[in-house]
This record gives sequence, C-alpha cells and structure tokens, in this order.
Amino acid sequence: MEESLEKRVEYSLNYNGKGSDFFGIIMVNWLLTVITLGFYYPWAKAKQLQYIYNSTSLNEDSFAFHGTGKEMFKGFLKAILIFSILYGVLIFCVLQQMPGTGVLIFYIGLVAILPIAIHGSYRYRMSRSSWRGIRFGYRGDRKEFTLLFFKWIFFTIITLGVYGPWMAMNMRNYLLGNVRFGDVEFQYDGDGGEYFALNIKGYLLTIVTLGVYSFWWQKELFEYYVNNLSLKRGDAKIYLNSKATAGGFFQLIVTNILLLVFTLGLGYAWVATRTIKFILENIEAEGNINLDALTQTEENYKDATGEDLSDFLNLDTIM
Repeated sequence: MEESLEKRVEYSLNYNGKGSDFFGIIMVNWLLTVITLGFYYPWAKAKQLQYIYNSTSLNEDSFAFHGTGKEMFKGFLKAILIFSILYGVLIFCVLQQMPGTGVLIFYIGLVAILPIAIHGSYRYRMSRSSWRGIRFGYRGDRKEFTLLFFKWIFFTIITLGVYGPWMAMNMRNYLLGNVRFGDVEFQYDGDGGEYFALNIKGYLLTIVTLGVYSFWWQKELFEYYVNNLSLKRGDAKIYLNSKATAGGFFQLIVTNILLLVFTLGLGYAWVATRTIKFILENIEAEGNINLDALTQTEENYKDATGEDLSDFLNLDTIM
C-alpha cells in the first residue's frame, strides 16, 4: 500500500465524551479510592484514561488506552517507596538538628527524580496508547534526556530563569521528536527565542490591559504549541494548525470557572469534557500520509513507575 496519498486530505479529530458519563466514573472512582484508603487510585486513573481515549477519535476510529490498574499499582508502590525514602531522610535530618541539610537533600532528590519521571511517563503512556491497533511509542534515551535536563536546569539557574523558555522548548522538541505512531515520526520545531518573546509580550500586555489580553495570550500559546507540531512518514507529512480564537478561550475559561464555583467543584467532569472538546475542535490536521498503510513498529512497555512518579510530582502539564 502507498505510504503517501496523491493529494492532501483533511483528518478529523473529535471527542465524543459526555460530562454526565465522566461524572459517574469520577464519583465511583472517588468513592472506591476513599474506601480503600487510596489504594484504588491506580485503577481509578486507568479507568479515566480508558474513557477519555475511547471517546477520542481520528477519522471516526477511537483511540485506545491499554494500561491497567495492576500495572499502575506496581508503579504506584515504587513511587511511594521512593518518596518514603526522601521524606525519611528529611525527618531523620530534622531529628538530628540538621533541618537545612534535610531540606537540601530532599529538594535535590526531587529534582533528580524529575527527568526519570518525565521519561518514564512518556514511555509508558505512549506504549499503552493505540489507534486501529497501531501502537504509539517513545524512543528517547533516559541517560541522554537526564544529562540534557540537568544542562537546561543549570542554564536556567545561572540566568535566574531567563533560560526557562529555551529549556521548555528544548524539552518539548526532544520529547515530542521521539514520539512514534507506528512508523510515523512526530516532529516539534519550537524556538526558545520566539517562545520567550511570545510570553514577554503576553505578560506585559496582560498587565497593561488589566487582564483582558490574557485570552489572546492563551490563544497565541495554543497556536504556538499546535502549529509547530507535525507528523512525518518518508516524504509524506501531516501539518497541524490551530483555529482557536481569543473569544473562544474567553468563553471556555469563564464558563469553566463559573461551573466550578457554582457547583462547588462537582462540575469538574463537565469542565474537563468541554476543555478536551475545545482543544480537538480547534486543531486542523491536513496532509498526505496514508493512515491505512501504517505499520506496527513500537514495542509494549508496561512499567508505570514514571507515570506514577509524574502524578506525585503533578507533571500532567508536561504530558
């Protein structure tokens, strides 16, 4: 079968999940997590991801998440062990009248875990995701990513944070550039200088306009994340393009805040559903990759330790 199509076509991304269904899943998960003193959490997370993936489709075929509660529970236990050791060292140092040393070791430990958590989370999440039976994958090298991560952290510290945008784009370029979808390669072309200028402009104009510009800032950031991402298979490519507007972000954010406030947080399921729908409805995908000709190239990877560590460290935004 031909790798590329003769002419460009549009690919449709949709989310068919319902807030009421997601609310039911969240409530059952919450109840079982409380009853089991937190031990049900890995199964709860697996069920939420399975629902979100099954409700998301590309050209009317749903994605699938194959991760299980059992896999995540094993990672969950390893993550608890790692954090127990860190807190144990902190408490020991405090008892030995060395609180400063304890805090220093604790935070060095947290920073040391970060690249391992990010790398492991990407590898697990991608490997357990598929579309039409074709698995995703992540081919980054843990040692290489860890060394790069500490180099970027070092530059960010010695420049008092100025290097932060370059670190963010370097990390996004590396992580997304190593994602595979069968024999299709992802590519991200973010530039630290452009990202820095985008955020400086957004920050200053948001202050000058007393917050009004923040919706244009969000729109421009979303545009930057989407428009610089593409997929490649041989000479064939798929280009992504954002069609989100500042007005759309205004409507999404304000309504989400009102939903959370007036339902005392119970509206979270509808907020999450509206947000995922908004994102997918505002991404256009066009190109000449023949999706019917994708081949399986990626291996299964079932160690969810990185996924659970990223949960403990609240790294979902990086995903």
